[in-house]
Amino acid sequence: MTALDFAKRPVVLFDFDGTLVNTGGAVISTVTRVLSAHGFSQEEMGDLRRFIGPPLVDCFRDTCGLTQGEAEAYTAEYRAVFDELGPADWPVMPGMAELADALLSTGRRLAIATSRKEDRARWMAHELGLTQFEAIIGMNDEAGRHTKADSVRDALSALGATAPEALLIGDTVHDVRGAHAEGLPCACVTFGAGEADVLAAAGADAVCSGVDALRALLLP
Repeated sequence: MTALDFAKRPVVLFDFDGTLVNTGGAVISTVTRVLSAHGFSQEEMGDLRRFIGPPLVDCFRDTCGLTQGEAEAYTAEYRAVFDELGPADWPVMPGMAELADALLSTGRRLAIATSRKEDRARWMAHELGLTQFEAIIGMNDEAGRHTKADSVRDALSALGATAPEALLIGDTVHDVRGAHAEGLPCACVTFGAGEADVLAAAGADAVCSGVDALRALLLP
């Protein structure tokens, strides 16, 4: 896909954690606190950046060797700790609000498609003054949303848009897979949790090292 193809798509969906909002430090410190309370050593924890973006239950279960029930309990503990934090702990990524404003000025339509719990994502976006997005769609049991692909699908539906009109901006392999499952291209940034070579190997349609590169891709 060429830069021109990205620039022609009128609908831009944004991942939240690690893409639009810098939650990395808050996520890692919270996971560290939870795992430490359960006796995990730093060596056993490994690289906690893998928790930034994907569903937490999956991360706790698949990377920490937990049962589904244990992973759900750890996730509940995590959310209780994370909810103690505020906007100073998870600021907007530098330049991303300005990019959203620039996209709006050209008539593009914006939404957030996240793996974070929807009510929490909406509250965080409100606290950060992110008013550029027509819809904020995230994990919601009542709505039957449990995967990134579900959020992408329902974000499109909320805007009355179709896959050929849209693209997703993300920062992890998880985002690439979720976008592609719904027929959208995915442009990834590397200032979140993802690494350029890993994202490219996963099939990211573009990999941008910073906001300027992303702006050039979307607004050539």
